[in-house]
Amino acid sequence: MTRAPEFVEIKDAEELRELLGEVMPRAAQKERPRLHARDREWLAASPFCLVATSDADGDCDVSPKGDPAGFTLVLDDTTIAIPERPGNRRADGFHNILTNPHVGLVYLIPGRNETLRINGRARLVREAPFFDRMVVEGHRPLMAMVVEIDEIFFHCGKAFLRSGLWKPESWTGDTLPSHARLIKEIQQDPMSLEELERYYGATYAEKLYKG
Repeated sequence: MTRAPEFVEIKDAEELRELLGEVMPRAAQKERPRLHARDREWLAASPFCLVATSDADGDCDVSPKGDPAGFTLVLDDTTIAIPERPGNRRADGFHNILTNPHVGLVYLIPGRNETLRINGRARLVREAPFFDRMVVEGHRPLMAMVVEIDEIFFHCGKAFLRSGLWKPESWTGDTLPSHARLIKEIQQDPMSLEELERYYGATYAEKLYKG
């Protein structure tokens, strides 16, 4: 039997830099500490972001957040707020923020290969005057994550180009079982498959803001 090759692990920053090469000047100088007008335009057009957090021990979580385009509210040049809607109530990322406020955000615009990245420090707010500006379908947010920006920059589109993410002809979602079937098979949910199919069916979207 052929033995799989051993991992050749990178041990330090010097070895990593030798492998990757020097940082391109444009990439090395792209961070900004404050929102530019174009950053505001991007946030106004984005309906989706990923929020990365870690707890005090370094255990990580990445959570998707989505709402109508412009859901992230710009409070000033260095502060943004993201509303929280009803979900599964695990709140893994929020528990992380309570012990380690550092967060990383990636904002997407459908069809665009570039992304907007924001790194900063977050706090959780259960009430604020700006909640009235976050109402969707008559529902105010349950809470909000307020992020003080440390750095912000645009990320190039190579990952999206390589993956063909926005090309419908490359989409293969229908090759996998339905979400209800995955839940039934993997989590051994007590609900029947038929009940799960109904739960995640046509009416699922009607409960997005109702909890």
